[in-house]
Amino acid sequence: MDANGTWLVVGLGNPGPRYAGNRHNVGAMVVDELVTRHGAGSKLRSHKARAAVGEVRVGTLPGGAPGPRAVLAVPSCYMNESGGPVKALAKFYSVEPERIVVVHDELDIPAGAIRLKSGGGEGGHNGLRSISSALGTKDYLRVRVGIGRPPGRMDPADFVLRDFSVTERKELPFLLSDAADATEQLLADGLLATQQRWHSLA
Repeated sequence: MDANGTWLVVGLGNPGPRYAGNRHNVGAMVVDELVTRHGAGSKLRSHKARAAVGEVRVGTLPGGAPGPRAVLAVPSCYMNESGGPVKALAKFYSVEPERIVVVHDELDIPAGAIRLKSGGGEGGHNGLRSISSALGTKDYLRVRVGIGRPPGRMDPADFVLRDFSVTERKELPFLLSDAADATEQLLADGLLATQQRWHSLA
């Protein structure tokens, strides 16, 4: 893998204030956290690929050189249409699937936990399904942000489109910070080292 190549980091969510605080938007929230950390012009700018985009250097390499170049992006379409913008951005910036990182909410991971993987199934996640279909491959990286299962008999589709609870909102800054840390480490150290750190945490 080209250590000097560009990464594309995509945070999934739905557009507009109605959805901004939803659990389903936690991927977009993580990218916002990365934008804040790295000062991507203080905010993302609109791109013709139907996404908001910013270009940054993530971290510092040994010896003090700037870290890897990353394009931070949040699609400006609905979740189930995410594939079009991701494919267009990958083409525009000449990024191969193995250097695409998709940050998304994950029902099958305990709330507050971070897991990472390359490829595999989409677990019923409409955003991932759209991306896999558009790219023609599932072999891209995922930063999976645990939101836990819905309580009782609540429909998972309703659960993900609800805002984080009052209790969850108190923990949310820590979750976003952890997910941003994991994303930065993934770009700097690779998948295996990042998995070893984050998957060992309870």
